[in-house]
Amino acid sequence: MPLTASKLRADVYRILDQVLESGVPVEIERKGRMLKIVPVESPSKLANLTSRSYLAVEPEELVELDWSGTWDAERALDPHPDAGDGEEAE
Repeated sequence: MPLTASKLRADVYRILDQVLESGVPVEIERKGRMLKIVPVESPSKLANLTSRSYLAVEPEELVELDWSGTWDAERALDPHPDAGDGEEAE
């Protein structure tokens, strides 16, 4: 529902702060025409995201993971040890 110019005048600072905080434009009716107060910078789209839990475990369990049984540092440094370096042996 649009505001009247009188209502805007009475609460101009509160209305401006509300637009800045919420990012929602405010419509004002003046002499039969509609005006909008819109923030130049729209709020971050990330701010509208709903927080969701995707982990099947508690986050603390991930911090204390022991990869020593599956991590092979040698293979991580050279994932294809049999491929060689492209030079032929003599």
